[in-house]
Amino acid sequence: MTVDQLSQQFGASEVTIRKDLTALEKSGLLLRRYGGAIPVPQDLIADSATASDEHVSKRKVAIAHAAADRIRDHNRIIVDSGSTTAALIPALNSKHGLVVMTNSMKVAETLINLENEPTLLMTGGTWDPHSEAFQGQVAERVLRSYDFDQLFIGADGVDLERGTTTFNELIGLSRQMADVAREVVVMIESDKIGRRIPNLELPWQSITTLITDDDLPTEHKSQIEQQGVTVICAPVNE
Repeated sequence: MTVDQLSQQFGASEVTIRKDLTALEKSGLLLRRYGGAIPVPQDLIADSATASDEHVSKRKVAIAHAAADRIRDHNRIIVDSGSTTAALIPALNSKHGLVVMTNSMKVAETLINLENEPTLLMTGGTWDPHSEAFQGQVAERVLRSYDFDQLFIGADGVDLERGTTTFNELIGLSRQMADVAREVVVMIESDKIGRRIPNLELPWQSITTLITDDDLPTEHKSQIEQQGVTVICAPVNE
């Protein structure tokens, strides 16, 4: 059903319906889709009972809270697409007056359901189903029209010698995001650090801060710090 249909059926505002759908999705009762929601497929219900990844989830939350601690009220930030960066959005609910640019529909949909709803900017551009985000020259031109305090971006891996790496060959937008932000914050789980993936996304000289979990080996932390990058290892609550 669509948000509009639900709003009419229950006599509630679309904002209220979106917040209710978000809460129901977190409870595993439905799946959000752009403009509405669908029932959870039965095979997913069965899989979720046997294939949860709680430790990864806790690491993402820990990283997200550490990232949110660096954001001040009224900051202008970019949040790139990705599951780790998306975990940052609920942690922004206590922030006021934020301006948030994103290329992710998922991030945008979560942002508009915050109680302290920030000013939302979308890059637009060409939809890329692989990254589930907007990419391309239009998105890059939009970004060049602004300047931001911080960029929060994930990665598929970290090459300790070169920087962040990705399976996606569409890296132009990521580099443009970094160019227009004063602080570039990479959010990544420790088990991805040291993975060598062919496509270099952001070289170390473009990165200000790397936030990961406290499973990061000491030698890896030292190698990254030698590149001039601040490393934050967020404690994971067991």
